[in-house]
Amino acid sequence: YKPFDFDSTKSYPLIEYVYPGPQTEANNSSWSANMTRIDRLAQIGFVVITVGNRGGHPNRSKWYHNYGYGNLRDYGLADKKYAAQQIAARYSFIDGDKIGIHGHSGGGFMSTAAILKYPDFFKVAVSCAGNHDNSIYNRWWSEQHHGILEEVTAAGDTIFKYNIDKNQDIAKNLKGHLLLVTGDIDNNVHPANTIRVVDALIRANKRFDMLILPGQRHGFGDMNEYFFWRMADYYSEHLLGKSEKSVDIVQLNNDK
Repeated sequence: YKPFDFDSTKSYPLIEYVYPGPQTEANNSSWSANMTRIDRLAQIGFVVITVGNRGGHPNRSKWYHNYGYGNLRDYGLADKKYAAQQIAARYSFIDGDKIGIHGHSGGGFMSTAAILKYPDFFKVAVSCAGNHDNSIYNRWWSEQHHGILEEVTAAGDTIFKYNIDKNQDIAKNLKGHLLLVTGDIDNNVHPANTIRVVDALIRANKRFDMLILPGQRHGFGDMNEYFFWRMADYYSEHLLGKSEKSVDIVQLNNDK
C-alpha cells in the first residue's frame, strides 16, 4: 500500500501490519472500506505491507499451519523480518533503516515481540490489545494452537507442560519506540496482559509510551478514530521526523 502522492524517486519508511494467525491471516485479497491500519495508514507517508507467515492460515496446507505448533510467539517473526528485508532490498523507494511494525490482538502480541526480539531492525512498534502473556489469555486460542507438551517422567508419571514465551521476559531488549494501547475493559484480551509488559519495561528502566482508551473493549469502539490519529502521530514523529504538538487533533474537528 502506497501514499496517494507516491513518488518512486523518494524514500519512504516501511510499516508492516501483522497478525500471526494461526486461525487466520491479516493479508487481504480484495479492497474494502475497513482498511484503516493498512491503506489509510499509508496515506500519512509510508509504504505499508502485510504478508502471511508460516504457522498462519490452515487453508494453505497442514505443514504451513502446523509450523507454529509449540512456538506461538516466535514462529512468524523470522518470516515478517525476512519479508521486510527483501522488499526493502528490492525497491529503492523503501528506506530499510526505518522499519515500523503494527498489530492488534495477536498482532499486538507479535509486534511487541518483534521490537524486543529484533531491536536493531524494527525501530517503531504500535501494539494494540496484545495477549503478551498467554498464561492469562483464553485457552481456546493459545492452548489449541500452541499445544501442550506431554512428557513421561523417570518414575513413569505422565505430566503436561504448557508454556508460551512472554513478552515481559524480554522487555529489557527494547531499543526503539514502543506505543502500547489497550481498552480498559477489553473483554477478549484482558488489559493485565499490557500491564505486565508495562511493569517489566518500568523495572528495566525503559522509556515507552502507553494509551489507555476508557470504556473500550477489544475493538476500541467509538475511540477507534482517535486511536488512528494517535498512531499516525507516533509513526510520523519517529519515522518521518514530523511532530504534531498542537493540543487539538484538527482532523477530528473537520466536521465541526
